[in-house]
Amino acid sequence: MSVVTITRMGAIAIVTVDNPPVNALGLALRQGLWEAVDTLDADPDIAAAILICAGRTFIAGADVTEFGKPPVAPHLPDLVAHIEAAAKPWIAAIHGSALGGGLEIAMGCRFRVALDTAMLGLPEVTLGIIPGAGGTVRTPRLVGVAAAVDLVTSGRPVQAVKARAMGLLDAVVTGDLRAGALDFASAALNQPLPLPVSARPAPVADPGFWADQEAAIAKRAKGEMAPLRALAAIRKATELPFAEAMAFEREGFLALRGSDQAAALRAVFFAERAAPRPAHLKDVSALPLRRVGVIGGGTMGAGIAAALRDAGLPVVLVERDALALERGLDNLKAIFDGGVKRGKLAPEQAVARMNGVTGTTDYADLADIDLVIEAVFETIEVKRAVFADLGRSCRPDAVLATNTSYLDPRLIAEGLPHPGRFIGLHFFSPANVMKLLEIVPTPDTAPETLATGFALGRALGKVPVQAGICEGFIGNRILKRYRAAAETLVRQGVAIADIDAAMRQYGFAMGPFEAQDLGGLDIAFLQREGARLAGQQVAETLGDILVRAGRKGQKTGGGWYDYTPGERRPQPSAEVAALLAGAISPGAELEPAEIAARLVAEMAAEGTAILSEGVARSPADIDLVEIHGYGFPRWRGGPMFASHR
Repeated sequence: MSVVTITRMGAIAIVTVDNPPVNALGLALRQGLWEAVDTLDADPDIAAAILICAGRTFIAGADVTEFGKPPVAPHLPDLVAHIEAAAKPWIAAIHGSALGGGLEIAMGCRFRVALDTAMLGLPEVTLGIIPGAGGTVRTPRLVGVAAAVDLVTSGRPVQAVKARAMGLLDAVVTGDLRAGALDFASAALNQPLPLPVSARPAPVADPGFWADQEAAIAKRAKGEMAPLRALAAIRKATELPFAEAMAFEREGFLALRGSDQAAALRAVFFAERAAPRPAHLKDVSALPLRRVGVIGGGTMGAGIAAALRDAGLPVVLVERDALALERGLDNLKAIFDGGVKRGKLAPEQAVARMNGVTGTTDYADLADIDLVIEAVFETIEVKRAVFADLGRSCRPDAVLATNTSYLDPRLIAEGLPHPGRFIGLHFFSPANVMKLLEIVPTPDTAPETLATGFALGRALGKVPVQAGICEGFIGNRILKRYRAAAETLVRQGVAIADIDAAMRQYGFAMGPFEAQDLGGLDIAFLQREGARLAGQQVAETLGDILVRAGRKGQKTGGGWYDYTPGERRPQPSAEVAALLAGAISPGAELEPAEIAARLVAEMAAEGTAILSEGVARSPADIDLVEIHGYGFPRWRGGPMFASHR
């Protein structure tokens, strides 16, 4: 069956693409569209063509199975030009997503209409490349320079209504896309045709605009090459004739396509695509998820409840008493109010989110809940008491989950009736923002329960990764070694600020010591102290010295650094130098790249140990944990990927 078919509605041809699942721009589709242009140009009875797609989306981008392979003609830039040069005007009728090459195809059409639910974007920078078929050259001619820079260098898609306001669309349709496109085509043919996009004048911008954008994008990109190359291509599109700008874009696209960054981002793309539906659960059905309970309304519990409400799931929030419940509901309301202030939610959406939450202090109100997530203090006795109550109050088939980040889930679940329904669901704070969800089954966890954990991850838009049971699971175990390795460098005489600067230069948002000051040094200290009280041999860390001196991070005005009241800028600390002097060797100097290489190697070595023990199922899972939970630069691919380049 052909992936491109043509039907005729009087003088209007309907060119239908049907290449499931996402109408990707593979070779057969490119050939089919090329031939459709020639066929319709040769038909004297046809006045215009509507390009529409079957299935759930418009052309959603490149065929991922062709990634890394030599391209085969017709090449996408030539196809877009062929559509644009057609004797009969083409109208793109868009539903679902028009992304990357799909949007470039649409920009080659003389007109673009879309359903009001459609999304349009050029996400190439998220794969380490830039648009290669006119995305940087045609976009500014349609939407202006500023909007083009935002669209192309961020990779973020826009909704149809915004795309129409920008000039990316000619019309927005509600209801029947095909009928709306036919009406639009009939009206458009009675008017003078606009110029093809390539023939339209390019907008200009002041030199200062480009300098400001370059500085802002470089700061945001943190070493990622593609956004800056995209900016350069857009600038050339405003300064050079169309053909020369296209050649510049293509040169940049080809240069980036074979880069290490593009390889890393492709690896992350495929890992993220596979994560929500792991192969070992493909024949296992998840349990229904209609209502979810959350135990605890603190920072973590409120964040989890917010994530559930964002996904449209009704929530029952349980606290130990009326005062704690009031605080918990206030915490949750503050999250939604913050969304309104940042423009992420409309006021009525925030109200609807809160209306879907039932607060209670009675576990009996969980009697008909499908899943309960415990998010109370990280103390084994408190958690076991919670699950004793849940075991008495919940249905035997209700999934019961703990959000523990360090404790052994097997100990938490001891004595729980029907232990097959128990699982660890480790969210990361803030839980309504952070994408990572570590899913930790016990030996008793039933396959259906595990599948339900992944189903929840999909519903919440998380990146779910299965982890085995050990101290810290995957992420916190690697974090512990990373921090220990950073302290080792300090003991060898490398300056604290130099280590943090090296990791920022590598691509992290902040270095290991800045991050500890932000989160609080006392958290890990209390865990070490608990282990010592339990009789374990835990060596003293440099962080222990600081906490015992009252330096717990930003919240106490000082940790590894000093902080001026009201400011978060870290300042080198003479007090820290004095406190640690006896533990530090004479000053050693290392280049930033060597510092980063040593610390990433330590992370990868711990990852290798985790794999050998079966705690993680694949290197890609470890990389996803580090990228989405701990700020490892995405364009480096994760510590496991980076260590094998």
